[in-house]
Amino acid sequence: MESIRLGSSRFPALLAEIPNPPQVLWFRGDLSICDKTVVAVVGARTASREGMAAAEAIAGDLARAGVVIASGLARGIDAAAHTGALEAGGTTVAVLGTGLDVVYPPENQGLFERIGHSGLLMSEFPPGTLPFPGNFPKRNRIISGLSRAVLVVEAAEKSGSLITARLAADQGRDVMAMPGLTAGGRNRGAHALLRDGAKLVESAVDILQELGIGHTGSALSENPETVEFTVDDIAAELKISAGDALARLLEWELTGEIRRIGSGRFVRSRSKV
Repeated sequence: MESIRLGSSRFPALLAEIPNPPQVLWFRGDLSICDKTVVAVVGARTASREGMAAAEAIAGDLARAGVVIASGLARGIDAAAHTGALEAGGTTVAVLGTGLDVVYPPENQGLFERIGHSGLLMSEFPPGTLPFPGNFPKRNRIISGLSRAVLVVEAAEKSGSLITARLAADQGRDVMAMPGLTAGGRNRGAHALLRDGAKLVESAVDILQELGIGHTGSALSENPETVEFTVDDIAAELKISAGDALARLLEWELTGEIRRIGSGRFVRSRSKV
């Protein structure tokens, strides 16, 4: 475990720019991963199975494209996002609302250890700090501050994830949300963000395009409505098998994200760009 003060050359540059950056960061792992493109994936602690699967899948796809996933190690969407990044062989940052020697929630002990070994654990709270409720809204500004964009996956109307989204907007970060079922009010918060102008996200491609990440001529080009791509292009871009890439393309075709133009070639749907 190490600590670093604001003003150090190693202090994460984006985080240092926010209105109220932490004066000290405690961390365990590789701090330099904060210099890469970071996207926060956050959401409900009491998430549905579908929501958790979506968070894990989109975090995995982003990680395969070289994006670092940030979240808060909470139950539900946070844990799914961290897991998706790790299972994809990528990197993830967990920002804690406790000291780095206190694992909360305790059932995420295994995930905590995996992130500490191959990613980055971070907190502004000194060792020994317990999980007081007021710590978590405060740590959310660090999650958004580290990130170029914040994606909300399932959030109720008074979800803590909406605090992260508001902080992200105040910090000049891109705010994004995934649409979903609203049974029991589970996703009303995310839908409210969409009504307020958040970017609608259905796949990792949406996020990568919004951030301008991708190779010229590939499916993730900055002008996707005019660029043709194939199963092999998607497989190479997301570092997945051709079979998995085909499954993703079929899913995106069904949702109107892309359209087929024949002979195994696709383009992004203009209506979705």
